[in-house]
Amino acid sequence: MKKNTTAFLLILAAVAGGWAELCGWQIPTVSWGFTCSREVPLLRCAAEYCPWLAADGAFHWFGWLCMLALLAGGVFLLCSRGVRVTPQRAKRWRHFKAMRRGYVSMLLLVGVILLAALDQCLVGHRALAVKYDGEWCFPAFTRAVIPGSRFGVQGADGLAEADYRKMKLAAERGLSGAAECVVMPPVPYEPTMDAAPFPREPLVYRDGRLYEPDGTTRYNGLACRFHPNGTMHLRQRFRDGKPDGFTQGWAADGQEVYSAHLRGGEPQDESYSGGGTRQDFLNATAPADYCRVYYHPAPPLTGGHLLGTNSQGADILAYLYGGLQVNIKAALFYLPVIYAVGLTLGMLMGYLGGRFDLFTQRVIEIVSQLPFLFVVMILSGLVPADLRGLVLTLGLMAAFGWMQMTYLIRTATMREKTRDFVAAARTMGAGTFYVMWRHILPNLVSIIVTLVPFSVAAVILSLTSLDYLGFGLPETYASWGRLLSDGLAKLSCPWVVTSAFCALVTVLLLVTFIGEAVREAYDPRELTRYE
Repeated sequence: MKKNTTAFLLILAAVAGGWAELCGWQIPTVSWGFTCSREVPLLRCAAEYCPWLAADGAFHWFGWLCMLALLAGGVFLLCSRGVRVTPQRAKRWRHFKAMRRGYVSMLLLVGVILLAALDQCLVGHRALAVKYDGEWCFPAFTRAVIPGSRFGVQGADGLAEADYRKMKLAAERGLSGAAECVVMPPVPYEPTMDAAPFPREPLVYRDGRLYEPDGTTRYNGLACRFHPNGTMHLRQRFRDGKPDGFTQGWAADGQEVYSAHLRGGEPQDESYSGGGTRQDFLNATAPADYCRVYYHPAPPLTGGHLLGTNSQGADILAYLYGGLQVNIKAALFYLPVIYAVGLTLGMLMGYLGGRFDLFTQRVIEIVSQLPFLFVVMILSGLVPADLRGLVLTLGLMAAFGWMQMTYLIRTATMREKTRDFVAAARTMGAGTFYVMWRHILPNLVSIIVTLVPFSVAAVILSLTSLDYLGFGLPETYASWGRLLSDGLAKLSCPWVVTSAFCALVTVLLLVTFIGEAVREAYDPRELTRYE
């Protein structure tokens, strides 16, 4: 039943992803192959090669290849007999579950992966649903950019993409001409390229003095007032609740028209160049509307940012979520590549031996001596900017990541090929690849399964290290390494580096605990003692 359910889900995902691509929609996670194809020119080609599957003037072959892989996986599961649970496998599973730390870590990691798969349903600046003028639209699930004029926005803002966060505020206040309903994701910010406005905290103005939000402590520091359209009106420095220091003022169009130096609330020198009188300008907003403005990086729990913002104004929680998605995608595409190369070469080296084994060993020794960081630095300068991205970074990492595994597989294959069942198969006329596939590879499963968690930890740590040094992914990708670098450059804002460090350590600990539990579950000595 579980096998058939998984197969139908894979087939449904493939069909839904292909249908969404042709209809201009995008489904969380399922449409990632098409999104990646639109970002990397090498992953798409001209529409004339396959016009009936083309979209946006190009044939995104990488996305359709991902859909074909999902469809093939589902059909294979439907046609296969399933995995036979032998007594030894059942015993290993019971042993793994008995190690609570590893088993709980696996459940937590699966939950984190499922959350990351929800994509724009949890994190994003586009609304999940908007009801305007009696009609519903779903901006987060369509590739088309909906302009602000679709929702009654006039002027230059109407030509650009709609600002759904402002639309939600207008809908909540019940302003005329606003949308009837705007449903935003729980974190209404993009992981990157989406600077949040400076968070504000209202202050208390009473009896000619300014107080902290508690209403009792006199305020010291910068305070600001804003025009109704959101632009800044006045910025003043206060001491003991009264204006003291330099004051600047801006008109509603953002032009600076007022400056003064106040001492104890009285102007020492001032200048005004706007329309009307100076007093009319100062009375444009109520004195009670003073706010404390947190410039980026903003601390946690300010302006709706649970973990604060970084120096670029990105919401840290959204940035961490985007970095988690990048790490998961990197592991899903990196591991099959290095295991395919490492398993194939390792088994051929161990089974064939002789000159092929010696030649491959010399090649591995030469390649392993190349300085990985220098290679990345050189290629980062040679490759055009439009070709840089996750695919290039993972390709460089995979070029150096398969060698250590190859030696382990080679040694295990040399041991397995001396078994009697291999000799019997060869006597019966079985070919080289048949023996390796049907008789040797199944006996290497314990090594492969044991290596997988540690390989996942290695790729996450390598990707973070490259981004920390500045030779990893472009700024369009969220990266925990870049967030660490940003936090270490601004230690006066500890929440930036602390959030990145905690996220990285948590994921690595979960993966490491799973790896330790898997290793013990497949250890023959532990397995024989387990009851």
